[in-house]
Amino acid sequence: MNQQATTTGITGVATVAVPVSDQERALAFYVDALGFEKRRDAPFGPGNRWIEVAPPGSSTTIALPPRGEVKPGVDTGIRLTTRDAEADHAALRARGVDVDSEILRFGPGVPPMFTLRDPDGNKLYVVEGAAG
Repeated sequence: MNQQATTTGITGVATVAVPVSDQERALAFYVDALGFEKRRDAPFGPGNRWIEVAPPGSSTTIALPPRGEVKPGVDTGIRLTTRDAEADHAALRARGVDVDSEILRFGPGVPPMFTLRDPDGNKLYVVEGAAG
């Protein structure tokens, strides 16, 4: 990689996409189980919609496009932040969300975290941190 400093007009991450097999079911999960807001819901191709959800106050959204050629049930790599991993783990588990059986604690310098899976098996991480 070139060690020379480069400058672009990129200022942030607007949206990440998580392909789903059933948009209505996915929307219900992210809004009802995770407490996200529905930010956009518009026609997108024949019989589909472009749906975006986000935690309240977040500028980055998660799009829930129809899966098309991409199979759902992947490790998305998406890290959601929270102020209290233990409280959210318990609350999500009580709502029937597929979460790890225990919070992962790797030791000093690594924040507590756990993974959850949406109805398609897409894996997201919840990490305790100041930004949550």
